Amino acid sequence: MITLIGTGHVFNLSPALLAIFEEKQPDAIGVELDQERYQALLLRSTDPDRYKNAKKNLPAIYKMLASFQENIAQQYGVNAGDEMLTAINYGQSHQLQVAFIDTNAQTLFIRMWKTMPFTEKFRLLLSGLAGFFVSKKRVEEELKHYEQNFDAYIEEIGKKFPTIKRTLIDERNQHMANNLIELHQNHQRIIACVGDGHIPGLSALLTEKQIPFETIRLQELQARQPINTDSSAAHFTIEYKPV
Repeated sequence: MITLIGTGHVFNLSPALLAIFEEKQPDAIGVELDQERYQALLLRSTDPDRYKNAKKNLPAIYKMLASFQENIAQQYGVNAGDEMLTAINYGQSHQLQVAFIDTNAQTLFIRMWKTMPFTEKFRLLLSGLAGFFVSKKRVEEELKHYEQNFDAYIEEIGKKFPTIKRTLIDERNQHMANNLIELHQNHQRIIACVGDGHIPGLSALLTEKQIPFETIRLQELQARQPINTDSSAAHFTIEYKPV
């Protein structure tokens, strides 16, 4: 059985995740990261100066999207990707296999930018700049819109940013599903932590391959948060949503 957990990458969801891990007792954990991004998250925690210098060599579009994510995370008192580190640390401390199921982000962004039409690039850059001024309230409003009608939300992304949808959502869903199916061959109880926007696509792909799975969506994860924590969660706005 694979348990897909839909997360928001910029919020304190760690207490809820740890409770689920203890409840499910997985024998393997998958995370929506590649090795390079994992090393970058570790470097951010251990050597912030080296992390800032390393970011200078990243593709411009990657840096812009990452900076927006980090800015939103700061509004919620966490670092972007903390929930992934929580999952990894749990797996390592319990001697479980930890699988990095996502594709290489830098390679993906470079390829996406090269294939993206000029009009879409321009629209993305404008949205990215506007994203730095997105308030916490606006993010939460977008989340409600997303939760109420996911299909319409994704359709809107596809219209405005077809290259982003194809590259950052559809292709990554296929890549992560393939890795989860391979992981399932050797493990009975798997938990996969991915951005909530990937859950419908992964669910469809696993259903197609007749792989048993269950889902815990972002709303449910929020509901599991202890009362004394900030249980808010968010995704990128419709103009700026790489997930």
